[in-house]
Amino acid sequence: MMQKVIQVGNSLGIVIPKELAKKSGLKAGSNVYIQKDPNGPSIVINSKSRVFDSSITPDFLRIVSGINKKYGPALKELAGK
Repeated sequence: MMQKVIQVGNSLGIVIPKELAKKSGLKAGSNVYIQKDPNGPSIVINSKSRVFDSSITPDFLRIVSGINKKYGPALKELAGK
């Protein structure tokens, strides 16, 4: 999703669309952590504090999340055997 960077006083801001904010659990006054992806020009925004491991990219996390959603129950069952 493309968003425009806007001037907010002496800083810059990005508007988070309502639906994305809702899915992410963000609301006015929420604290977020912002850091630059060490592997590229991306900026990572997290609702929980986390040190960004340079060997783990946002794409990798997205792929792992998809695998976990699809195969999570089967993996948990295998882990219990």
